[in-house]
Amino acid sequence: MGFQRDSPKNSPKASPKKKTSLQHLFDLDSKPYIGSNLSSPTNGRQSSFGTEYEEILPAISDCNFIFTFTDPLESPSQQELKRLKLIQVLYLIKSSKKPLHEHLLSPLMSMVSANLFRPLPPPSNTSIISDLPDDEELLSTFAPIWPHLQIVYDILLRLVLSVDPKTLRDYIDRHFILNLLFLFQSEDPRERESLKNVCHRIYSRFTFYRSLIRKAMNDVFLHYVFETERHCGIGELLEICGSIINGFAVPLKEEHKLFLMRVLLPLHKTKGLQVYHRQLAYCVSQFVQKEPALGGVVVRGILRYWPVTNCQKEVLLIGELEELVENIDPDQYRKLALPICTQITRCLSSSNSQVAERALYVWNDEQFVKMASTAMEDVFPVVVEGMEKNLKLHWSKSVKQLTENVKAMLEEMAPTLYHRCLQETEHRESEACQEEMKRKQKWDRIEMAAKQNQLLQPPKYICASH
Repeated sequence: MGFQRDSPKNSPKASPKKKTSLQHLFDLDSKPYIGSNLSSPTNGRQSSFGTEYEEILPAISDCNFIFTFTDPLESPSQQELKRLKLIQVLYLIKSSKKPLHEHLLSPLMSMVSANLFRPLPPPSNTSIISDLPDDEELLSTFAPIWPHLQIVYDILLRLVLSVDPKTLRDYIDRHFILNLLFLFQSEDPRERESLKNVCHRIYSRFTFYRSLIRKAMNDVFLHYVFETERHCGIGELLEICGSIINGFAVPLKEEHKLFLMRVLLPLHKTKGLQVYHRQLAYCVSQFVQKEPALGGVVVRGILRYWPVTNCQKEVLLIGELEELVENIDPDQYRKLALPICTQITRCLSSSNSQVAERALYVWNDEQFVKMASTAMEDVFPVVVEGMEKNLKLHWSKSVKQLTENVKAMLEEMAPTLYHRCLQETEHRESEACQEEMKRKQKWDRIEMAAKQNQLLQPPKYICASH
C-alpha cells in the first residue's frame, strides 16, 4: 500500500524566476485566498482565480515530497518550509467561503494520499502482548513525521466537512477508505486519534459508504481475533463502532445482531483485552440497552470466553457482568442467575486476592442481589459452598473478612435456606471424606495383596545359552 517517492534530496529545485522562502510564505499568508472571488473579473483584468491558482498549486505540489525525519541528509529548514506550506494550504481551505474549485480537489487529494498512505514501520514489540502495563503510553511509539502528518489530517478533515460528499466521491473511494483503516495499525496514538475523527466524519457524511465501512472494520476485528492478535487501533475502531451502534434503529437488524455475536463477543478472548475493554464494554452495553433480550446472548458469550489464568482480564469481566445485569431484561434473571453466580463464586474462591475481592464486592450491587434472589433455590447451594471453602482455606485475611460480610447478608436474606444449604454442604464434605477414606483403604489392601503375592511366588531364573 506504500507509495514510491522521490527522496527530498533529489527533489527538483525551485525555479529561478520564483524562489520560495519563509518570508515569501508569510507574505502569502496576508493575501486573500481562493474562495472569496473564485471567478469574478476585477476591472476587466483576468480573474483573481488565475493568480491565486498559480500561488497555491506550487505549494500543494511541493508538499508531495515526503520527509522521513530520520535521514541525516534532510535539511531541517526544508522540513520547516514544507510545514509552513501545509499550513498555507490549510488556511486556504479554512478561509474559503465558497466551495473549492474542482481543479484544486484533485491535487489536494493526491497530496493527502501521498503523505498519509505510506508503509508503516515494523512493530516495536515483536512478541504478542500478553501482560500489558497500566500506562498505555509505554506501548506507544511517536512518529517523527507527525509535525507534517498532523496538518495533513487537518486538511483532510476540513475537506470532508466542507466539500459536498458527491463531489469528493471520485477521490474518497473504496480504496481510499481501506487505506485509512490500514493506518489504524500505527503505533502513534496521535495519528490514531486523528484517524478516528476523520473516519467518523466520513461515516457520518458519506452515507453511501456506511455498509462498506462497517464491513471493512469487521474484517479488521476478525483478522485481529482469529489470526494475529496484534493491532494498535482496536480501541479507536471500537469507539467509532460505539457511535455507530448508538445510532442503530430499534428493532435491530439481523446483520447488527450477527456483528454482536460473531465479532464483539469473540473480542473478549484476546490477550490484549485490557487495552480496549472500556470501548468494547460500551459497544456491548449499547446492544443490550437497545434490546434487553440480547442480555442472555451476551452473558453466555462472555462466560464462554472467560480467562483461565489472566487475573487482570477476570477483574475486567466481573465488572462488565455487573454492569450488564443492570440492563438485562428482568424476565431473563431466573435463567441467567445460576451461570452468573456460579462464575462469580469461582472467582471469589480465586487465590488471587484482587479477583476474589472484586467478585465479593459484586454482592453489594442491589440489582445483582435481586437477580440472585429470583433463583435462590438454585443459587444458594453453589454460593454457600464457595463461601464456606473461602472461610476455611483462603490465605487472604481481607478476603475472609469480605466473605464473612457477604455470608451475614445472605443469612439475613434467607436464614432457613442458608442453614439448609450449609447442612447439605457439610453432609457432602463428610461423604467426600468417607469416600476418600474408603478409597485409601482399598488401595492399602491392593498394595498389601501385591506384596504378599510377590513373596509367595518362587523366583524365576532366565537361562542364557552360549
